[in-house]
Amino acid sequence: MRTTGIELNTRRRGLATAVELLSSMRFAITLLVMLAIAAIVGTVMKQDQATPDYINQFGPFWYAVFDKIGLYAVYSAWWFLLIFGVLMTSTALCIARNAPKMLRDVRSWRENVREQSLRNFHHRGEWASPVTAPVLAQRSAARLAAGGYRVKVVEKEGGLLVAAKKGAANKLGYIFAHTAMIVIPLGGLLDSNLPIRVQEWFGGKTPFNGGGLIAEIAPQHRLGLGNPTFRGNTMIPEGQSSATAIINEPNGVLVQDLPFTIHLNKFIIDFYSTGMPKLFASEVTIRDHESGKVFPARIEVNKPLIYRGVAVYQSSFDDGGSKLKLTGWPMSGAGADSFAVDGEVGGATPLKGGAEQYSVEWSGFRAFNVENMGAGSGNGSAGDPRAVAKGASLESAFAKTLSEHTGSAAKHANDKDQKNVGPSVQYKLRDKTGQAREFLNYMQPVTLDGAQFYLAGVRNNPGDPFSYLRIPADDGHGVREWMRLRAALADQAARNEAARRYAERAMPQAVNNVQLANQLQESSAKTLAIFAGEGSRGGFLGVADFLERIPGAEQEKAANVFMKMLNGSLWELWQVAHARAGEAAVEPSETHGRFLQLATNALSDSFFYGAPVYLALDDFVEVKASVLQVTRSPGKKVVYLGCLLLVLGVFAMFYIRERRIWVWVKPDDAGGAHALMAMSTQRQTLDFEREAEEWKTRLPQSE
Repeated sequence: MRTTGIELNTRRRGLATAVELLSSMRFAITLLVMLAIAAIVGTVMKQDQATPDYINQFGPFWYAVFDKIGLYAVYSAWWFLLIFGVLMTSTALCIARNAPKMLRDVRSWRENVREQSLRNFHHRGEWASPVTAPVLAQRSAARLAAGGYRVKVVEKEGGLLVAAKKGAANKLGYIFAHTAMIVIPLGGLLDSNLPIRVQEWFGGKTPFNGGGLIAEIAPQHRLGLGNPTFRGNTMIPEGQSSATAIINEPNGVLVQDLPFTIHLNKFIIDFYSTGMPKLFASEVTIRDHESGKVFPARIEVNKPLIYRGVAVYQSSFDDGGSKLKLTGWPMSGAGADSFAVDGEVGGATPLKGGAEQYSVEWSGFRAFNVENMGAGSGNGSAGDPRAVAKGASLESAFAKTLSEHTGSAAKHANDKDQKNVGPSVQYKLRDKTGQAREFLNYMQPVTLDGAQFYLAGVRNNPGDPFSYLRIPADDGHGVREWMRLRAALADQAARNEAARRYAERAMPQAVNNVQLANQLQESSAKTLAIFAGEGSRGGFLGVADFLERIPGAEQEKAANVFMKMLNGSLWELWQVAHARAGEAAVEPSETHGRFLQLATNALSDSFFYGAPVYLALDDFVEVKASVLQVTRSPGKKVVYLGCLLLVLGVFAMFYIRERRIWVWVKPDDAGGAHALMAMSTQRQTLDFEREAEEWKTRLPQSE
């Protein structure tokens, strides 16, 4: 029995030690530091992204490591929830241990104090009065009550004790603040995806990562109306309805059924004079599935619709399946004939590029594009299209190609000059192996550096910015002339004819010198072949490769000669293209010279475009779609309650000062009374010092 008692006491001491540790401040601070570190990780690392995005960013090995420890969904990871739960438990134990003592202290008058202990107080005072002890005690009690103190008079052996207290609610501040540390996280957990995780862990729910109609998605991928909390999105084109919301998961999506159907009657978007949107609004009709109630509503940004515990917010807008008409232009080979292409945003169109089969996936359409398009200074003009500007060199042309004619569409823009540059279409061109590049083409030409360009954006990865091929607009405000020149550059017969014309025009006297004429013609043909990428890289990169084989001291001179011959040969190539199309020759002019200069830069850049066709947007029928965020947040009111408790707690702790006063009154030998006053507080402040001195003066005063 003795051994059993010892073991029982040991267990009790161990339990008491564990409870003391869990409820201690140092343990809570440790947990808070761990949560802070986790929050930093969750802030720095994007949460709940698609799996391929993480694999591309970290690689397969580190993706698996980070996935194992839950870094892609920190706030719903088991270890984060465990730390959260332990912190809440620690706070609850702290409240359970200390709240009863604090409440007892709030109710206590501390009337067991002795006269000798009052004399040990720092703030004390003594005085004698001719009145009797009971009268002095009642007078002191009345004065303290008038000063806002709660007062109690206690009979003591040999005298009376007046006990007074004020600001005892200070203790409640600690209780409220600590309770808020439980209530707020509890409300946050109610609004988190923890309930969805529980359904996945124990209810057999799994994300859906396939395709098809929402109505045909299996029940294991759907969340019912009883789901207590969710935050999803629904995209509704004009004239269509939705009764579900999509909840994104790292490995797919979950479908959340709604208790009502949202029908989008009209999506409204207004713009500022600069073209920037200033208002998104959805005019909808709501139909309740249970009662059959139908009513109209308008949802705007910061003006949600709240019905049956579900809040519907205006999130953004998208394309709802706009109908597109485009013209396709070959970007490889000697063909220059265009062809019609039809598409619908969200769909796909088969496309044949040469011998390869492609699929055009129409991913987006925007009727408005606001860009910073400040006026550029221009690059100067070319009066004679067959000449090279003084001082021009391959290096300057090559640098211009890479730094000025690729990159952002508004690279030279004035940030204060915002303009709507018109519609654009975005699509992916996917080959038979599944590889795809993404393209963004503007419908209208954009003025940059005093010239008009059609911008054709391209990027390899979704996270990369678009780089733009700038196709100069021709006299007809289109791309036909540039496409015709590109096709001619890819045609060896056309290049040979252009070389012949260049030789005849450059040195008329060489007509009688067959050998000199042939040499000049061969040089022109070789220049065009190098620029066309015959056997090497095309454009100015091919030219750079060619010049690297020339001694360094002669490179600048060779570059000037090469560029002069290239410009002259391209002019003749343009004339050949016109002759083959049965059109009149191009008249030499400053405008045409400028066009050829810009077209040469675009021809060089086109080798980086990486697509067999260029799709120019001709016409469209826009179909707008509203993107709505649908949420159910039962924890919101709980969080509000926690915030109220926190505010009250902080206010009580910092702005309510607990003060206690004791007055010990006893009769003296002369028939009067003697009083001893002492005052205490938890925090010594200047205000308390002044108040103590004030009571030392007020209490001894006679009537």
